[in-house]
Amino acid sequence: MSKKELGIFSLPVIVGALGFFVDVYDLLLFGIIRKPSLSALGLSPDQVLSQGEYILSVQMIGLLVGGIIWGIMGDKKGRLSVLFGSILLYSLATIANGMVHTVTQYTILRFIAGVGLAGELGASITLVCELLPKEKRGLGATVIACVGVLGSVGAFFVYDIWGNWRLCYYAGGGMGLILLVMRLGIFESGMYNEIKGTGIERGNFLMLFNNKDRFLRYLRGVVIGLPVWYVIGILITFSDKFGKEFGINNIDPARSILYQYIGIGLGDLTAGVLSNYLKSRKKALYIFFSIVSVFIVLFFLQSGGSSTTMYMICGGLGFGAGFSILYITMSAEQFGTNLRATTAISIPNMVRGVLPLMILLFKGMRSLTGNYIEGGWITGIVVLSIALVAVYHTKETFGKDMNFIEQ
Repeated sequence: MSKKELGIFSLPVIVGALGFFVDVYDLLLFGIIRKPSLSALGLSPDQVLSQGEYILSVQMIGLLVGGIIWGIMGDKKGRLSVLFGSILLYSLATIANGMVHTVTQYTILRFIAGVGLAGELGASITLVCELLPKEKRGLGATVIACVGVLGSVGAFFVYDIWGNWRLCYYAGGGMGLILLVMRLGIFESGMYNEIKGTGIERGNFLMLFNNKDRFLRYLRGVVIGLPVWYVIGILITFSDKFGKEFGINNIDPARSILYQYIGIGLGDLTAGVLSNYLKSRKKALYIFFSIVSVFIVLFFLQSGGSSTTMYMICGGLGFGAGFSILYITMSAEQFGTNLRATTAISIPNMVRGVLPLMILLFKGMRSLTGNYIEGGWITGIVVLSIALVAVYHTKETFGKDMNFIEQ
């Protein structure tokens, strides 16, 4: 099948979308079942909060490590090697997560699952961007993102229906193993095959640091995505604690995640279509930065509000954070074929991996101010400010010819 025959609902896009569904299911499952699972292991409410932050940070470090490993492998061994290897690793780790009996076991397995989860999205986006015509690649990536974020909705309802956190992990791992069978029908990127065996250096992670322009492109790609995980990893994951500080009781983080990811799905769809309509990734980014900023302000103005309002704002935060598909697509479009998987896979995971630093910044700010809410919004101002500067200095990538290499 030639590249021109592929459409936005072709097999590589559909399988990539289902793969991202399972990826998001597993990635966000801990946030949904954090409290019941840690409570079941005998932790006190204070320990549930502190250990929850710690385990989440360890999982994100696993994503950072995995992003580098799978990225290098994607350029050295091929995009398909990542799709098979990563999903096998996180599926087995997720099943094992359902068998833990200590916090140490839980932490180690979330790290391993994080390493496995790191490869899925970037490899799928890389493959789709290289297989589809340039006028369709953004829409193909949008389909992957829109279907993928529904994984969080699936995780919420699986737990809501079964009420057993161990079964939720078994279901996630089982879905991943089933997906492996579907992957057998996917073929390798033609662009990648053209340079394979030519002697062109591929997957050298150090190349990102031996050239100033390339390093700055990479750094900006990471910084642009930080507001997404500020919203997900701080505001939404700990929405119950923020709710108490606002005077709003009985906020369920799982329900906050549900509303947020419904919003992200709609945001990804809107952002992808909008960037195609405007023929500009950057203009769409500016619009969505404005949207997420408005909802962050509304989030911190909730004193004395209601749980309904909180959940609606969580949905709005998700919609504003829907620009994730834009910066991930740009991560693939900005770099040559010999480094494309390395960057497209590692950048979104570097963003996720920086979450522990954002949590440290958040802790530092709330310690400095003596106020949980002030610490939260100061952290947000810092993150959004540096991300906006990164967007300003990033070159437009819409319609860019991707058939080139990094020297």
